[in-house]
Amino acid sequence: MKILIATDKFKGSLTALEACNAVKEGILKVIPSAQVDMLPLADGGDGTLETIESKLHFKRIYLDVTGPLFRKVGAWYGLQDDTAYIEMASASGLLLLREEEQHAPSATTLGTGEMIVDALHRGARKIYLFVGGSATNDCGLGVAQALGYRFFDKNSNELSPVGASLEKIVSIGGKANPDVANTEFVLVTDVENPLYGTNGAAHVFARQKGANQEEIKMLDRGLRHLSELIKQEWKFDVANIPGAGAAGGLGAGAMIFLNAKPQKGITTIMEILHFDQLLEGADMLISGEGKFDQQTLEGKVVKGTMERALQFKKLFGVVCGICELTSDEIKELPVVAVEAIKNEETSFEDAMQHAYTLLVTRTEQLVEKMLKS
Repeated sequence: MKILIATDKFKGSLTALEACNAVKEGILKVIPSAQVDMLPLADGGDGTLETIESKLHFKRIYLDVTGPLFRKVGAWYGLQDDTAYIEMASASGLLLLREEEQHAPSATTLGTGEMIVDALHRGARKIYLFVGGSATNDCGLGVAQALGYRFFDKNSNELSPVGASLEKIVSIGGKANPDVANTEFVLVTDVENPLYGTNGAAHVFARQKGANQEEIKMLDRGLRHLSELIKQEWKFDVANIPGAGAAGGLGAGAMIFLNAKPQKGITTIMEILHFDQLLEGADMLISGEGKFDQQTLEGKVVKGTMERALQFKKLFGVVCGICELTSDEIKELPVVAVEAIKNEETSFEDAMQHAYTLLVTRTEQLVEKMLKS
């Protein structure tokens, strides 16, 4: 029997690879002769590259770039032939800053742009840009500056590529690195928010990046202002394209300055890793993540694998840290069974502390149910 394991990380307790290993151990206790393939997955957020690295075997390119507050930081991206895999959190991420330093109006994506320029220089002609975990709200001004653009105020002074500059922009000068036109950019995000407004980048995400209420309003005005300027000057209306509000508007910036095409995170990851080819030869698929809830069904890893299992008519089971769906809700899904680490006999503390061992046990219980189905 062939079984494919494709799990996300169990946040706070297990990496995606550790979770896959635990599930494999549980499977082999029930079916010692099983042929098991493991495919650690991610949804495109920060940490994605480390998750997919073992399957892609890309070369890590290390470089010093401009961090979110203009201090130099060490960052890296993956390069395989003429394809680059860039995680913006590596250069412009919130985790690069101490909590008291986090301030979206002052943060820049310049370092992410420097990684893109480096990849272009090394011959990359397809670039996947993963945009989770940002510290920024600059609508990609930093990326644009690294590529060669400049932004000016009403007095023709050059503006710093940060969120606080957005509403001051009167004109855009410079021009893009010529290699941009010959390169395919894929914007990888599960965020579907528009650029500005109540559900836009600033109002939804800027507070967790250190902005106060007045700054959030200012950033939102700035995002709207740049959007209108681009609409007038470049005849490109980006504001309401799903994903425009990702990473403090870097989603919109990537569409404007890189002609990037947005793609859902889990869909893209599965495409990169040739998920369908592995699933086609399997008898059953087991997926999992830390929390199995309504948000899962909006596009996380388990949702993506569930859709593929249904498409390929494979037995599908789920393991998770905690399940917040009711039994009636689960019955509506194409799932044989769901086994959660935390249950009536296991406290949250025990579930976190002994996640690996408990996941092995829950997998045994899941596989036994799947064999009976």
